[in-house]
Amino acid sequence: MASDYHRGDMEIQEQVSTYHLFVMMAKWGSLALAALLIFITLWFCTDTGFIGSFITGLVVSVGGFLVMREHGAPEH
Repeated sequence: MASDYHRGDMEIQEQVSTYHLFVMMAKWGSLALAALLIFITLWFCTDTGFIGSFITGLVVSVGGFLVMREHGAPEH
């Protein structure tokens, strides 16, 4: 039974896809959570108000999106 195993012969595309999905969900979920926490904290714990808090959350969201977006593979 142990002799049936050959290193590197197993198809791992499904595992790679699952890992990629997990990383993407963790990345974008963290950004959404950070923006939400900043929005709620500023809205309820400071004199910023709803509009100021919303603008700050939006700036964090857009900035995070621009930093964390997927870039294509560099062409040579």
